[in-house]
Amino acid sequence: MNKRNVSLLLFAATMALTARAEYPLSYEASLSVGAGSGDFAPYYISALKGGRFSSSSNVRAEASVWREMESDRRFSYGFGLDLIGGYASSVDYGRYSAADEAWHQHAMRPSSAWIQQLYGEVKYRSVFLTAGMKEHKSALLNQNLTSGDLVESGNARPIPQVRAGFIDFQDIPFTNGWVQIQGEVAYGKMMDNDWWSDHYNYYNSFLGQDTWYNYKRCYFRTRPSEPLSVTVGMQAAGEFGGHATFYNKGVYDRTLKHSSSLKTFLKMLIPRNDGGDGFYTGNHLGSWDFKARYRLKSGHELSGYFSWPFEDGSGIGKQNGWDGLWGIEYKAPVKGIVSGAVIEYLDFTNQSGPIHFNPNDFPDTTVADHTSGADDYYNNGTYNSYAYYGMSIGTPALMAPIYNLDGYNRYVGNAMRGFHIGVEGSLSGSVDYRVKGGYRKAWGSGYIMLPDAIHLTSVMAEVTWRPASVKGLTVNASVGLDRGDMPANAFGTLVTVKYDGLFKL
Repeated sequence: MNKRNVSLLLFAATMALTARAEYPLSYEASLSVGAGSGDFAPYYISALKGGRFSSSSNVRAEASVWREMESDRRFSYGFGLDLIGGYASSVDYGRYSAADEAWHQHAMRPSSAWIQQLYGEVKYRSVFLTAGMKEHKSALLNQNLTSGDLVESGNARPIPQVRAGFIDFQDIPFTNGWVQIQGEVAYGKMMDNDWWSDHYNYYNSFLGQDTWYNYKRCYFRTRPSEPLSVTVGMQAAGEFGGHATFYNKGVYDRTLKHSSSLKTFLKMLIPRNDGGDGFYTGNHLGSWDFKARYRLKSGHELSGYFSWPFEDGSGIGKQNGWDGLWGIEYKAPVKGIVSGAVIEYLDFTNQSGPIHFNPNDFPDTTVADHTSGADDYYNNGTYNSYAYYGMSIGTPALMAPIYNLDGYNRYVGNAMRGFHIGVEGSLSGSVDYRVKGGYRKAWGSGYIMLPDAIHLTSVMAEVTWRPASVKGLTVNASVGLDRGDMPANAFGTLVTVKYDGLFKL
């Protein structure tokens, strides 16, 4: 081999090694400034933002770096780090002092800095494993336009957890690709003890601490390449472990400890009777989900979907009337004045009430095989309500505990009806818009009805500008308006300047 061939071979090997060693890392940095009236940010400015914004005034800086898993490789890995810091206005909450038998106000504000995401993940073929805090959005709904998923909506901060499942929908053997399956299972630990203890009123109800989290999902889908494709399945989540400290008019009552043994972890995966008064271990909730999508020859898509919530057998058996989320979605094949739209109806008023019936209590009854139960969506008698750092893990349409200025840590308006609309599109090649609006009215809960119904009308308009002259730069501005008492009137704006790019190390 002559010197010229040796040089070419060395050059080719060097280029191959250089290309192989190239290591892409995505990064993003942003600054958000928001201001408004009242205590809290307008509903649509706050909702589905991963718990980033709740107060009316905010100055937040956020920086993140991450590596995506490579879908074209059998084995791949990824990781991410997302940091947030800044200032947010305070909100006054009520707290009872047993020492002087009086109520006092104390100011609380979100943390000045926190880790939003920190995770690592691996994939082999079609199966993944993720450990840490990673944001999870709805697996069924259009995240940009929906009012929110009933089980995991992306409304609250991510919970530290270990999650495993299929990376995407996978063909089921022997169906020739006509039926696909996707599923995930997660166990996590809620790290918001300080938030609950700081916001709790120490007067009534109870304070839950050291709670564990469980999530599972299984969806089936028909072939998506066909004009008509149907997705159906179930989501289920739960809280377990930890302990609850009860107070009665400001006086300590008792502490109830929950098991977090290996046996309890297994019971959360496949719920079983624990043999005691608790009936089933943990606080369980979930939804039956369905979506049918039809693609026209022109490429336009129309979808109809629903999510039916459940907390016990009556909900699983669809005995709670029209309770759930019902929606219609339109999606255009290309960007235009209207690229997508949704219309949704929400109803949570048919959950069973607090009156229980047990045939053993009434020997002469003609019904001998039925014991009724009571639903109280997102609430539980011995676990914290279904919220993380006070914000709903499920749909934000139900007013979460963070909005209870009296320090009561329950959902007070989960018997609710409402509707929601969302529209998005492009005004030009570099300017997009999004509009959301809706109305909600709540009467309290099945256990405690409010003296007067509460309601809220909310609208938001948002514009996003991506200047072609500066690649990676995005400027987003939104304005929101709330009118009502769920929790209160509010007007506010939020402006975010963001820059993202790709490192090639």
